[in-house]
Amino acid sequence: MRLTILGCGDAFSGGGRLPSCYLVETGETAFLLDCGPSILPALKRLGRSTNDFDVIVISHLHGDHFGGLPFLLIDAIYPAQRSRPLTMIGPPGLEARFRLACEVFYPRVLDTPHSFPITFVELAPGERPRHVKELPGVAITPFEVDHFSGAPSYALRFEMGGKVFAFSGDAGWGDNVVKAGHKADLYLLECYMYEMKLAVHLDYLTIARHFDTIGAKQIVLTHMSETMLDHCGEIDHARCKAAEDGMVIEF
Repeated sequence: MRLTILGCGDAFSGGGRLPSCYLVETGETAFLLDCGPSILPALKRLGRSTNDFDVIVISHLHGDHFGGLPFLLIDAIYPAQRSRPLTMIGPPGLEARFRLACEVFYPRVLDTPHSFPITFVELAPGERPRHVKELPGVAITPFEVDHFSGAPSYALRFEMGGKVFAFSGDAGWGDNVVKAGHKADLYLLECYMYEMKLAVHLDYLTIARHFDTIGAKQIVLTHMSETMLDHCGEIDHARCKAAEDGMVIEF
């Protein structure tokens, strides 16, 4: 399994990092996890394409996590000349929000003839594994977390090829943050602040107190603010590492 970090920045691109987008590749398939507004430069500076995956999974409906979808769409229609179906998976309201964003940025773009169908799969809260036929060999479990986005916000757990990969999305601390990443082979964990406690984001000192409870084999901290980046030298590097744009992790 391979995780390529296309963008690990917060909503303000702290440290010059691009907003959230990650590419996950398994032996059977590949999917994009979140789609921040810099998705096209994020892909192209690593020599990747919007044709490199057929599924996009969205953790929650904030612009820095799904705002790149209209740009991905026009790239797929025009320069990439996509022909394979595209599936978008995410919380309830994903399709409506996608259509609204496309109309705001590129009016009538969804009426443009294109040679690929777009399918939407909405994940209802419930913390049960979900198999999606367009994502073979992968079971997705959504865990609702505290992070207001006008729709349920999820931490996501992926079981595939005997491995577990988890992503916290953006989340305030709670039991579901632990459940999503419990004993995962790799847990991509939002770490917005170092010590400041926020209701809708995680901080390093809280995470560090729960390393053993989470029990993940690898923890990678992402979505870090400028303040958190200033403290990266103080993290326990034996227990976790800080994400960087372009980083590739095998697990």
